[in-house]
Amino acid sequence: MVRGVISEIHNFGVFVRLEGEPTSSRGTGFIRIPELTWDYFSDPEDVVHAGEQIRAEVLDCDDTRGQVQLSLKALHEDPLVRFADRVGEVLSGPVVKVVPFGVFVRVAPGIAGLLHESVLTREPAIGEIVTVTIVEVDRPGRRVRLEPALTR
Repeated sequence: MVRGVISEIHNFGVFVRLEGEPTSSRGTGFIRIPELTWDYFSDPEDVVHAGEQIRAEVLDCDDTRGQVQLSLKALHEDPLVRFADRVGEVLSGPVVKVVPFGVFVRVAPGIAGLLHESVLTREPAIGEIVTVTIVEVDRPGRRVRLEPALTR
């Protein structure tokens, strides 16, 4: 684990000035967008801010290229691990993304599942709260399949 300060934020990743390292490429770490958090986000600045002090896990260190690859999410347990046994549960959550084949619904912190277009009677809007049933949790594929909950 290393400590550092967020120095630059881009749409492709985040640069970190590593604590205790000289001012050179070796003193800079890089966090790819998928390594920021388990949760869904649309803008890296929703997760980190320039000047923020962080702790990160070192994923790779390439001395010849002077690159240090870091991860923030590696410091936290994969939320899907505890979620895998919840098939059949009915939950409510906001729509976080609309795609051509359906919508993604946040069913827990760090977990969004797909409501496929084939099970939708209409397309809910981003932010709309929907009630769903967890149909399948595919841990290796990191996918959660949802269906609209039956209402009585």
